[in-house]
Amino acid sequence: MSEHDTPFERIRTRPAYEQVAEAIERNILSGRLRPGDPIGTEQELVRQFGVNRSTVREGIRLLERTGLITREASRRLSVAVPHYDRLSTRMTRALILQQVTFRELWHTSWALEHAAVAQAVENRTADDLDALHKNVAHTRSHARDTAVVVECDAEFHRLMAEAAHNRILLLAKEPSSLLVRPTTGHIIRHNRAGIPRLIEAHAQLVDALQRRDKEAALLWVGRHLRDWKAGFEKSGFDLDSPIPAEQTLGETVSEFAGP
Repeated sequence: MSEHDTPFERIRTRPAYEQVAEAIERNILSGRLRPGDPIGTEQELVRQFGVNRSTVREGIRLLERTGLITREASRRLSVAVPHYDRLSTRMTRALILQQVTFRELWHTSWALEHAAVAQAVENRTADDLDALHKNVAHTRSHARDTAVVVECDAEFHRLMAEAAHNRILLLAKEPSSLLVRPTTGHIIRHNRAGIPRLIEAHAQLVDALQRRDKEAALLWVGRHLRDWKAGFEKSGFDLDSPIPAEQTLGETVSEFAGP
């Protein structure tokens, strides 16, 4: 090492707007500010932080994008609880950019769906069962409409996760669930004969939940997931190829190209 070399890196000062966002977030996560509590206006924050308005505005934008704060009609800012969909779509984009494969998605779904079903057997309520029964009935009555079946399937698995009454599990499932929907759509468009098997699996799962029969519930969720994997293979896709994303994430993740 020469006399001019140094093992140290230059010190980089973080942008002021990031420090503003971090200070507000720290107060929210510590519990000093709770959902619904006012944060103030931009002008009030300018005075409190001793920075210019553009710095505060950029910091606020960071927090609005994460769903931690919301802007009211009066332009006052208040603490919000991030919605699952806002958080999950960001993570789903990251999964797509990482070029995750169907095999990875299937193994993850196997773990999460079994966990959700096991907890749903123990924690489900009468309202949960009612919503699941209605979902199965609606799927049956629209079995000829592949688009409706795909949406019903996505809703069924969301309702099952909600019946577990575990918010961490629900949040953990959502990013990968947005990738499941387009794969299911692709499979059904290539093999409509699989729709009765899908509906039967859903019906059997609800029946097992109603009887609080964990063994039967886990048996049927396993069959359901194996059918999903087999359908994907039969449709001509390689399990180890990246899941393609051909449209921008909106209400749903992209659809596979199909006839």
